Amino acid sequence: MIELPISGGFYQSDSLQESNQQLTNWRVNIPQTEGALGQSSIVGCEGLDLIISSGLTQSANRGSHSKNGVPYFLNGETLYRLDRTIGGDGEEIFSLTTLGTIPGTDRASFADNGQQLIVVAGGSGWIIDEDASPVFDPITDPAFTSEGVPQQVVFIDSFFILTLDSKKFLRSAANDGTSWSALDQFSAEADPDDIVAPIVLKNQLLIAGGQTIEFFQDIAGQFQRINGQIINKGVFSPFGIAYTSDSVMFIGGGVNESPGIWEIQGASARKISTTALDTILGRLSAEDIDTAIAYSFAKAGAFIVGFTFEKRTFEYNTITQRWNERSSKITDARGLVLNTRWRANSIVTAYNRILCGDNIDGRIGELNTDVYQEYGNAIVRTMVTAPFFNQGMSFSIPKLEITMEPGVGSATEDPQIRLSISKDARTFSDELWRGIGKIGEYTRRAIWRGLGRFSRYAVLKFEYSENFKPNILKLEAKIRGGRG
Repeated sequence: MIELPISGGFYQSDSLQESNQQLTNWRVNIPQTEGALGQSSIVGCEGLDLIISSGLTQSANRGSHSKNGVPYFLNGETLYRLDRTIGGDGEEIFSLTTLGTIPGTDRASFADNGQQLIVVAGGSGWIIDEDASPVFDPITDPAFTSEGVPQQVVFIDSFFILTLDSKKFLRSAANDGTSWSALDQFSAEADPDDIVAPIVLKNQLLIAGGQTIEFFQDIAGQFQRINGQIINKGVFSPFGIAYTSDSVMFIGGGVNESPGIWEIQGASARKISTTALDTILGRLSAEDIDTAIAYSFAKAGAFIVGFTFEKRTFEYNTITQRWNERSSKITDARGLVLNTRWRANSIVTAYNRILCGDNIDGRIGELNTDVYQEYGNAIVRTMVTAPFFNQGMSFSIPKLEITMEPGVGSATEDPQIRLSISKDARTFSDELWRGIGKIGEYTRRAIWRGLGRFSRYAVLKFEYSENFKPNILKLEAKIRGGRG
């Protein structure tokens, strides 16, 4: 038996015969020690457990934010604060406090200074301050809109920074998002491209345009461009930006470049998307790229950074540097069951939880490693391997074994892993099912025998959609060579 590689992650080449590697709702894990059972393993992505809902109609999430550890969600046209109290017997009780109305359907930008929270959407802005009266109030200072239409907001060095559609950005008065002045306006001048988004990285202000990213420093409240610090890559999506602990990732590219995914570290950017992913992004429409969203969260020492487009979601693991795809199984208004992009529309960390706003309705859920469904819906997990070949000669597979964590079922349910095989990397055989063990069956093995002869190569597809722990520890096969 030889160990077959399963650590490639998502790499679906333009030519499927070259590589049709898929990894949907799984992630690659590479043990950071010697002596592990396999060279790599595959772990299931988290499920979604319902915390609370603001409604099932006209309540899709438009963004979220955490201020002082308290999360805020804009669901539909209503801004909510998610509150937590502890009951008499120690249980957590969650409730939604309605703060105000933010019209429209477009995505919102959030920033806070510890006291005030600003929300910008649809060219307008609102201040939320629980110590003020009223708590929720529109920003009425004429300077807020006199120099252009407000786009996005960030906070740095006691100031809110507001980008406009006029290639300018404004700063607020110190620690006061209600006060703005047209005299406190600045511009990005290294390139005549429009401002797409503001970025704060390691207490530096970056103004991202469609072709360049400029660095600014705060000198007594005056933001001045740092000579020589410019990145010749632009940001293509205003909300396609995600933060890790020490870097920023974004969808973008240089002049006349097709979209890719880049990471800013220091004063330079490096490509983190693969050529396979670049090919997929290059086929998307300009609108799909423009409306893409990004998210990030920390898990088991790694940052998981995701990029969601109209129909697909891709994730990057900063430790393994592998990509995977993520999807959700939903029932649409016609009653049809569909696999779609991942349903999370925003992610925020609060109350020692990773909380998600929803793309479908007003549900607020928790990302939970110990939950294996999404709001009771099955998670369809797919792994398609790299093509296996025998230097151009035919071969057979008399035995194949996948090692999953066994004995994770229930007293009556034996979770099933499904195998199908392709000889052309396009069409797959009927599924062959194997159980991985009811609860306590810790020595159960999933083995397939006599899988047939292959003239050139074989591609294996495994699917798993059970409501039980999903871990693939190893894949092994006995391969018998033939003659060319």
